[in-house]
Amino acid sequence: MRQRALYRHGFANDVQRYRCCACGRTFNDLTGTPLARLRLEAKWLAYAQVLLDSLPVRKAADRVGVHRNTAFRWRHRFLLWVRLDRPALLNGIVEANETCLLESQKGSRALDRPPRRRGGRVAKPGISSELDCILVARHREGRTVDAVTGRGHIKAVRLERDLLARKHRIAHETVNPRARARVRRLGNLAIHVQNVNAYCQRFKTWLQGFRGVASRYLPNCLGWRQALDGERVASPEQLLRIAISVINR
Repeated sequence: MRQRALYRHGFANDVQRYRCCACGRTFNDLTGTPLARLRLEAKWLAYAQVLLDSLPVRKAADRVGVHRNTAFRWRHRFLLWVRLDRPALLNGIVEANETCLLESQKGSRALDRPPRRRGGRVAKPGISSELDCILVARHREGRTVDAVTGRGHIKAVRLERDLLARKHRIAHETVNPRARARVRRLGNLAIHVQNVNAYCQRFKTWLQGFRGVASRYLPNCLGWRQALDGERVASPEQLLRIAISVINR
């Protein structure tokens, strides 16, 4: 007779728990997911809808009926794996470009630079250490891969790591808008970066509704925007499944 690997071990906060027969440790269906140890499960679907509606923290807290600190914590727990739910690779015609945002240490107790007024402005011209650089690669069918590469110009090592998993023989064509060459013809193909630039502009416009986002949370916001763009995630149930996707695996 085959020995059981685990058995039911009561409930905790209305969630079924299990015990491993081999090691004796207990766990539940949410163990190992970003939503582990979160309470108020009955409000999770409502909060997923809040994310789809792109509400700031205070408005999200008022709608769902939780404290604003809870709304903030839930936001980044829900988005932890949403930001990873993206294509593993892009093929065909892919547009790539960089976009920059003013570096922010919003919410930090200690700054590594002098404080500035809300909003702030760049003191140095061009791309500098005052800016967070985001690399975006987008297929013309809408599949997108992006990465926050850090402050200032993109280094070759980061470009290799974030855009090219390893060196490939990839045909690379450049477009220089400053030379008034927004579109180039290559046989029957139109070479441009208008698709990726439009995506970056939509991201920046959407981000304005939150009145500033700390740099350390930019990867989550990129994943959040990707989920919303083109209605890739269209229901709170779908968003919740991604947040606990380890169960679905």
